[in-house]
Amino acid sequence: MGGMPLNDMPWWRWRSNVRSALHMLSDPAFQEDTWLAGAEGYGDVTDAVYRLVEDTWLDSWSAEKYVGTIFRDSQEAALVDLAVLRVLRIMHQIGPDAPVSGYLEHHAWPEAVRAAREAHVRLATADGDDPDARPRSLDVLRILTRAV
Repeated sequence: MGGMPLNDMPWWRWRSNVRSALHMLSDPAFQEDTWLAGAEGYGDVTDAVYRLVEDTWLDSWSAEKYVGTIFRDSQEAALVDLAVLRVLRIMHQIGPDAPVSGYLEHHAWPEAVRAAREAHVRLATADGDDPDARPRSLDVLRILTRAV
């Protein structure tokens, strides 16, 4: 989110949280090296899902509702909707308090990662960021979302 134009979207803070979550959910190497290893500063899968849906209510309605405020267009919204549905389906099956390994070993996890990756790449590219950069810590996200 270093290149992301922070005032480009009306609800850029929400976009930043969604992007951060999608980034972490879309990176299997990060999930193994950070979440599975229990590294500090990045939260866990449940935290990422919470950032994905907390302010946006994407667990209750379509991202299409936010085109023009959080998402640039219907394609971004559709990709985010697919990622949300795939991740939430797994969370509802195994529970929000499941260990990270429960998510990573779930038979549908690769599909959820692919959907998150497609959404992440689309949003990061639209914001002028490198979609292949390592996810930033939650402290960095907090700093970025406080900046104006």
